[in-house]
Amino acid sequence: MSTGRVPFELVIPYRWSYGGPLTRFFEETKRNRRFVGARCTKCRCTLVPPPVVCGRCFAPLEKDLVPVSDQGRLETWTTVRFSYPGQPAEPPYTLGLIVLDGASNYFPHLVKEVEPENIRADMRVQAVWNPAPQGDLLDILYFRPL
Repeated sequence: MSTGRVPFELVIPYRWSYGGPLTRFFEETKRNRRFVGARCTKCRCTLVPPPVVCGRCFAPLEKDLVPVSDQGRLETWTTVRFSYPGQPAEPPYTLGLIVLDGASNYFPHLVKEVEPENIRADMRVQAVWNPAPQGDLLDILYFRPL
């Protein structure tokens, strides 16, 4: 019995753009292995990665990006111990919220090279850079304790 269906593969090519500030952020991580942020014109906080407007006061950001350190302080974290689709790593792994030196907001990323029971608040961490950068968030492999 025929179902009237013809098997085929549909390919829809597309390109996705990060937009101005985020494109410049990822160009810096790829080319120079450094973080840059945008300073708010009103409250003067520095946001990394740079958004379009300030998330604190909704004011516009300065056009010129400012460098910030690839070192920072681990503010909080969680250790994931179960599997689910789309995970960034094989469990168990630790996700941390890091405040980079010179930045005013959290930068979420993986934390490795430390056992979960040895992680503590305010622990100093540093980015471990991908030796083959692609211009995306995976240019930073993870953060490790200093």
